[in-house]
Amino acid sequence: MSKNQMNFIKRTLEALPYHPTDIVTYHDTTQAGLKLLVRPGGTKTFVLYRKINGKPERIKLGRFPQTTIEQARKKIDLLNAKIAENINPNQEKRSFKEEVTLEEIFAQYMERHAKLHKKSWEEDEAQFNRYLTRWANKKLSAITKVDIQKLHIAVGDKNGTYAANRLLALLHGLFNKAREWGWEHDNPAQYVKKFREKSRERFLQSEELPLFFQAVSEESNDIARDYILISLLTGARKSNVLAMQWNEISLENGTWQIPDTKNNSSHLIPLLDEAINILQNRKAANESNSPWVFPGTGATGHLMEPKKAWKRILDKANIENLRLHDLRRSLGSWQAATGASLSIIGKTLAHKSVNATAIYARLNIDPVREAMDKATQAIFKAGKYLEKSN
Repeated sequence: MSKNQMNFIKRTLEALPYHPTDIVTYHDTTQAGLKLLVRPGGTKTFVLYRKINGKPERIKLGRFPQTTIEQARKKIDLLNAKIAENINPNQEKRSFKEEVTLEEIFAQYMERHAKLHKKSWEEDEAQFNRYLTRWANKKLSAITKVDIQKLHIAVGDKNGTYAANRLLALLHGLFNKAREWGWEHDNPAQYVKKFREKSRERFLQSEELPLFFQAVSEESNDIARDYILISLLTGARKSNVLAMQWNEISLENGTWQIPDTKNNSSHLIPLLDEAINILQNRKAANESNSPWVFPGTGATGHLMEPKKAWKRILDKANIENLRLHDLRRSLGSWQAATGASLSIIGKTLAHKSVNATAIYARLNIDPVREAMDKATQAIFKAGKYLEKSN
């Protein structure tokens, strides 16, 4: 065995010397094709040597010790799987060096990252369509820090600081993925400062409730109407209510088991009598046997955010600056106003808090149901909703 052939282990690689003028190559005896290049000055880089379509290729894996030996070996397994499918990883990188457009990197970002790892990938898609289509055919290197700053400010002025910061985060992620996949330029979004965000405290006030319930009861779109009421009655996140399915609901037990929340855990929500009545009526009207409680005509099969119905309701009730997400905050706020503890509120809304997690775990569903019922009765009383529905 040559002195340059060895089983790669951390302490051995750390002790390797370097030549003052030449690159020295070391070969791993455990993983075929894994090499370590030691450059003059001591920089150590893992590479994979492979023949691809009959031609030798050297694929960079990462610097040691930032990239560990185990990580380098795992990368080789992934690269070998690509090569087995006649994909040349170096050619992918060369394609990026030849310059991709924003639209092309966004398409790759969606398929290779967002749809696999992000529950909010549909929002990424909506943001691209809303703000970035005019840059779709721009080469990545043509998009500058100044361009992003101007767009960030413009979106902030028109749509608010929160929307502008979410867009900035998307651009930051896009450029980072492009760099990871072979684009060799700085990320221009990393130099743009996000706006300072204030925590939003908007919720339905007692004086707004009568007109709000009146407008909801008069809404012609029954699916949107019921979705809005269930959002208020459960305090669940918008995405969970939109994707509510019948197999998650037990009308007999008065519960809704959300299988996967934003916190990557399931969540059991008590269904109060008012919510059960709405759901019973929805189920009776489900002639198509849709699995969705709030069916829609789009690709998902369920209702997407009913912006038009929401605007009609707010206009009719003469209510300003209220978002659908504020319904969730409204339930928590009214719980607090009617004496519920912070731990009960956290349990209701599936908040993830390190300090309160142990307390949440000791709670059963009954006090949560009681606090929710007390809060909703106060909401309905203030809005005179029960009198109208009886």
